[in-house]
Amino acid sequence: MKNENGYAPSAKTIAAISTPQAPGGIGIVRLSGPRAKEIAGKVFTSRHGKTLKDVKGYTALYGRVHDGETDIDEAIALNFTAPASFTGEDVVELSCHGGLYIMRRVLKAVFAAGAVPAGPGEFTRRAFLNGKIGLTEAESVMQIISAQGEQAAKAALAGHDGALEKKIIKIRGMLIEAAAHLSAWADYPEDDIPQVNPEKLQTTLLTVKSEIGHLLRQFDAGRAIREGVATVIAGRPNVGKSTLMNLLAGCERSIVTEYAGTTRDIVEDTVILGDVPLRLSDTAGIRLTDDPVEKIGVDRARGKLREAQLILAVFDSSQELNGEDRELISAIRESAAIAVINKSDLPAKIDLKYIKKYFQQIVYISALSGEGLQELKDAVAEVLRTSELNPADGILFTERQRDAARQAGDCVTEALTAVESGVTLDAVTVSIEGAVSALLELTGERATEAVVDSVFSHFCVGK
Repeated sequence: MKNENGYAPSAKTIAAISTPQAPGGIGIVRLSGPRAKEIAGKVFTSRHGKTLKDVKGYTALYGRVHDGETDIDEAIALNFTAPASFTGEDVVELSCHGGLYIMRRVLKAVFAAGAVPAGPGEFTRRAFLNGKIGLTEAESVMQIISAQGEQAAKAALAGHDGALEKKIIKIRGMLIEAAAHLSAWADYPEDDIPQVNPEKLQTTLLTVKSEIGHLLRQFDAGRAIREGVATVIAGRPNVGKSTLMNLLAGCERSIVTEYAGTTRDIVEDTVILGDVPLRLSDTAGIRLTDDPVEKIGVDRARGKLREAQLILAVFDSSQELNGEDRELISAIRESAAIAVINKSDLPAKIDLKYIKKYFQQIVYISALSGEGLQELKDAVAEVLRTSELNPADGILFTERQRDAARQAGDCVTEALTAVESGVTLDAVTVSIEGAVSALLELTGERATEAVVDSVFSHFCVGK
């Protein structure tokens, strides 16, 4: 039950620091709720004597923020009036100098004036509960914040603009139309309702199944550009693994010498290759060794290979393949891997026919000069399927979204099987309604409180 201003009687005014907890030029304390202007007015005094209640929404006032006894800092108070705000409530943002001490004093003063601490994601949660954004749009907020590359940022922004929700609504509309026809035809046989055409129904279901399948297939590629890919650079000693690591990192991260066994531990860094964040691990050369320290490095390298999502298997073009090369190839046959033929500027002695039998993606580079780097970027995008992604298209962001889409897809498959088997249309209707229910949960229109709690528990405080 809400009052005339749109607030539940028990609604509290929340506050939090909405900028990073680190020194910066500007820091923002955000308030949202029915008493936002009143509470902010207790700690902020305009230079020109105006109050936040005197001014319209989207208006800023310059003045001082204080704790009732002493001034804390100069500040700008930005006023948003419900419902024309992010949360749909009255919102005030106090912008001060971004020192940690200053921001914590301002927040403490705001709490003393009557606000309560905001929980993780509570501002965005209120925007969702007040109908300002859908659940998929809310989830994209954290994706925008954590984006590590251009594609990830574009995809997250498209999600925030409702691209995924629009796609789901379109798919759901097709299912609802089919279910409505089935129900009307079954419930009112005497009325002039067109008979259900099994072939037309099957075509609709196949189209929906294809759309959902496309979303599910893109999930892993989308996750790659958002979260990065655990990538291992592997190979026998002296094939140029560390030189490749330094090339990708853009600086000297790994020691490079002419002596075998230089790298004895795992050197790690995160780089953006093309538009894919790679969590790189440069490993010790894999070979038999009596050196106890190097042996530990080799064992760790083998462990990393088992955990890797992508392997850059490096081979020396100027040398013939040996047993260590073949052992590596055998160990990674079932993994997502790219054969990186290094030292391509030297006369070739490597057995390329053998390499081609086991690798679909082969790249020729000179890690020393950087030649072939673009081809490596293209190969990584091909293996991870990120080349197929359209950032402006709606894609699934979270495991929750994927699970809901998978449930919808399973229900559509059940409906198709029922149509093809010639069973009663009631069974088809039940399966279609199950798919619709899963899609409603995906967009948040029929999400349980537990689901909503889970979504916003992953947010940071202040967002």
